[in-house]
Amino acid sequence: MDPRGLLAARLRAHRLTAPAPSIIGAARHMLAVQSQDLLAGRWALGVRTTGSPRIDDVDGAFRSGQLVRAWTMRGTLHIVHARDLAWVLSVTADRQRQQAAGRHRALGIDDEMLDTAWNAIGPPARDGGCTRAESFALMQSAGIDPSGQRGTHVLFALTIAGLLCQGPIEPAAGGTVSREQRFVAADSWITESAQPDDPLAELLVRYIDGHGPASVRDFAWWSGLTLSAAREAAQRAAGRMREVGDGLFVALRPPRRRLDDTTAFALPAFDEYYISYADRTPVCDPGLLDAVGPGKNGMVRPTIVESGRVVGVWSHADAARGAPAELFEPVDDPAAASGLTRFARFVGD
Repeated sequence: MDPRGLLAARLRAHRLTAPAPSIIGAARHMLAVQSQDLLAGRWALGVRTTGSPRIDDVDGAFRSGQLVRAWTMRGTLHIVHARDLAWVLSVTADRQRQQAAGRHRALGIDDEMLDTAWNAIGPPARDGGCTRAESFALMQSAGIDPSGQRGTHVLFALTIAGLLCQGPIEPAAGGTVSREQRFVAADSWITESAQPDDPLAELLVRYIDGHGPASVRDFAWWSGLTLSAAREAAQRAAGRMREVGDGLFVALRPPRRRLDDTTAFALPAFDEYYISYADRTPVCDPGLLDAVGPGKNGMVRPTIVESGRVVGVWSHADAARGAPAELFEPVDDPAAASGLTRFARFVGD
């Protein structure tokens, strides 16, 4: 596949030039969008939705239980449709547990500690949920010191065990954009769960649907699974995706394109369009990778993408105040500005 064709196909698969009719439609199509920055994860769905979605539309989907946030893969928080959480974790939880085992031993986290934590957190998690700070206080009262990242790792372990997820958005003071959710019990909060016949194959097919053209190696990076598991997934998914050469796969039925491939987008921090591949150079010049990230602090900056390529970076806070993007090369400034304006409208400024 030639570079221009690859970018056009990815823009379409990512629901950028083929935006979904609703926030829920975007979430279902993407399966999981990286969201350790909660605002970024919400905008990742907004930018993939037609019209002028608002952050309240995403928050409403969290309040109604349609969307949840959880450590779904690579020990990283993602927003997923609630009905997909259990089966995704059935594929990825063991691998995440293995990758975190050394850190958990160092923190003294074992089955006994997790049972104690769940006994303390479970009842309020079933009765309206609890914030991170409230969860830590409950741990403390049960004799578990949450400091030194122990509290966060306990919440992570309870989540990948299928006990917790993050649900309703916690209101922020002063009408500002909230950046916190309540932890709720998954078995009482999630009322419907999907169960694919072959979850491993389903994970790969859904990844390709929302990210293709992509390779098995890309899928291994995104899912956090081993390369051998990714190859097995490809064997089991034969006939459910189409190979287009050079080991790249695309969806059998890509979404209908509605926007021109040259359209500019203001994508959030950690956006799937940039972060979810083993090799990011098809969408970003190698000399600009350090400017975008991940940096030493693990951050990946929001990007301006035009014609499928990263042409600049921006800031969520600056865009809400009307500040321009930092462009790496001459681009269509009005088009880039329109992406920032759409974000500002999304957050209500």
